[in-house]
Amino acid sequence: MDPVRKVDFDSEACGSQTPKSKPCPRPKPGEAAGGCSFDGAQITLLPIMDAAHLVHGPIACAGNSWESRGTLSSGPSLSQYGFATDLNDSDIIFGGEKKLKESIDYIAGRFAPPAIFVYSTCVTALIGEDMDAVCKEAGDRLGIPVIPVNSPGFVGSKNLGNRLAGDALLQYVIGTGEPEPETPLGVNLIGEYNIAGEMWDIEKLMNSAGISVTSRITGDARYQEITWAHRARVNMVVCSRALLGLAREMESRYGIPFFEGSFYGAKETTYSLRQMAYLMNDREMERRVDRLTEREESRLAQDLRPYRKILKGKKAVLYTGGVKSWSVISALKELGVQVVGVGTNKSTEDDVRRIADRVGDDTEYIPEGGASRILKTVRERKADIMIAGGRNMYVAMKEQIPFIDINQERHKAYAGYEGLLRLAKELTYSLANPIWKLAASSAPWDKEVPYDR
Repeated sequence: MDPVRKVDFDSEACGSQTPKSKPCPRPKPGEAAGGCSFDGAQITLLPIMDAAHLVHGPIACAGNSWESRGTLSSGPSLSQYGFATDLNDSDIIFGGEKKLKESIDYIAGRFAPPAIFVYSTCVTALIGEDMDAVCKEAGDRLGIPVIPVNSPGFVGSKNLGNRLAGDALLQYVIGTGEPEPETPLGVNLIGEYNIAGEMWDIEKLMNSAGISVTSRITGDARYQEITWAHRARVNMVVCSRALLGLAREMESRYGIPFFEGSFYGAKETTYSLRQMAYLMNDREMERRVDRLTEREESRLAQDLRPYRKILKGKKAVLYTGGVKSWSVISALKELGVQVVGVGTNKSTEDDVRRIADRVGDDTEYIPEGGASRILKTVRERKADIMIAGGRNMYVAMKEQIPFIDINQERHKAYAGYEGLLRLAKELTYSLANPIWKLAASSAPWDKEVPYDR
């Protein structure tokens, strides 16, 4: 497969930095039900593990998705602390800026973080807190970056929050530091959040090919490495919608080429590694990547053989969003699993186009959420397994449908060649679990011969 530079992307998907001609769509009632902008900003920035993350708002906002994601750290754990200014009725009436200043001072004195991210919420945005001024004054006084993240929940969806977090990184972090002279410069991984340790598998693979990770934006990241992200040679956008605007702006400012890619499935992994080497314009590296991918694909084919026999011809309903809505289809096809239904409610037009390239005409698109709609598709299409987020797990259990968690709460890493093997194992274990046969049998009291005779 020859590497090809992708330059066409959906600028309407809240990834553009210049939305004047095609603005982001106005928020619709209920749009934030799957995650608001505040949630999206935290998804992007909380994986910066050594930084402090302070929520300026009522305590309930601090609990929003806190520690519910499977993003892992190889060292610091400060980002897992739930800092909040805990505004009460009096603060809302008379203002909470004094409380914000005291909270920043406490965190800086108690934990000495390299940076503090301060998140606005619906409440503080509505009462007009001048968070930017408080953060600037505190940063100047304390001598550490205190970064305002203006992404209150009411402004839009989770994806918009991802983009606003990228804006904050671009405005306050990227370009403010320089790497050590001996630091190897390579690729920034943008939108990879180290769910269940996927970043570690990817980094190990890249290192095997001699490709260095310059900055992780932001899975298992450290604050300082993001400050020198402008020195990378290539940007890879792993999540197609979230931080596309950031990559585009870095190309404009710093001349860093970028591409969109995925690590779900052997073919997508091979493509991404080849694209990195191609954009780095290093012939020797391209040869190393070719040797590595050929060896890994050959090894994987042997390891997958027993699982492919079981999975071949099985039908699945895939209900997820973003890059996973199409890249996981590629991985399932490699295992012989047919996707008969796919969710598109969190997918961009570009994602839907990529889905269409990977599925047949008889695959049903599920544009809106809801367990009843998913179940209807499973039954009508006679699917063998449901692959979705954790919130749908109990629906599947009640309906006696084998289930795989594919979203951010999961505890299994499915990226890269090893990840595809794990996915094959999990699918097989779920399908072959004896609980389904037991659950489908009649209850003891419904059998003709009473069980106690």
